[in-house]
Amino acid sequence: MSKKISKAVFPVAGLGTRFLPATKAIPKEMLPIVDKPLMQYAVEEAVAAGIDTMVFITGRTKNSITEHFDKAYEMEKELEARNKLETLKIIRDIMPAHVSYVCIRQPEALGLGHAVYCARPVIGDEPFAVILPDDLIEDGSRGCIKQMVELYEQTQSSVLGVERVNPQDTGSYGIVKTGEYTGKYAPIDLIVEKPKPEVAPSNLAVVGRYILTPAIFDKIKNTGRGAGGEIQLTDAIADLMKDEQVLAFEFEGKRYDCGSKLGFFNRHSGIWFIA
Repeated sequence: MSKKISKAVFPVAGLGTRFLPATKAIPKEMLPIVDKPLMQYAVEEAVAAGIDTMVFITGRTKNSITEHFDKAYEMEKELEARNKLETLKIIRDIMPAHVSYVCIRQPEALGLGHAVYCARPVIGDEPFAVILPDDLIEDGSRGCIKQMVELYEQTQSSVLGVERVNPQDTGSYGIVKTGEYTGKYAPIDLIVEKPKPEVAPSNLAVVGRYILTPAIFDKIKNTGRGAGGEIQLTDAIADLMKDEQVLAFEFEGKRYDCGSKLGFFNRHSGIWFIA
């Protein structure tokens, strides 16, 4: 019997140094895009996919993330007393009533693989989503993760969201080489973390969306430090591929790289930009 994707992991413990000094006191995930922080768009994408448990992997300076999604009794009471019911609804809808969240502190910044591993006690023996809020992907009301959940339900395989990038930019991504496509997806034959353009197997980049089987946890546990001296999720996925099929999925929608200043600026100005 297949298991439903009901949990999403959000690795948000990073320091956001590319946005200093703005991120000295404010997590980069809480920087606003118009009237909502970047993190809220990521959570809304998960909710649209039917996910009802959000797992935030946070750091020491990220309390404002959990506070944003927590219930604000005093504010709600004040808005209700002033009959500001429309604003009250906006506040309550930040985290829908049927959705819960769990916060786990990543004690040390040891890489994306380690951040995902921190979620193991909550995820248990279930498939799950991983969403990196830096990549904001818009696809109407459906959302990227919903597309990937639907593919997982069809194939029961781990799925990586991928996008073709400028060949000169492969050193900023995990890059995959695939087999033959079936529609918008294909099995991954090779995955490499941040290869230089001259040795990259393709320009098909893994962006911040994953559906993973629970087998990934044992692979991460046995993964040593890779690129940048960190425990790379890419390396663990490469190990997972020895035992299971992993699919590359070219999703529908437009991606904003809000992890870069130029990408964030172009998202604000309404210009689509792929960094």
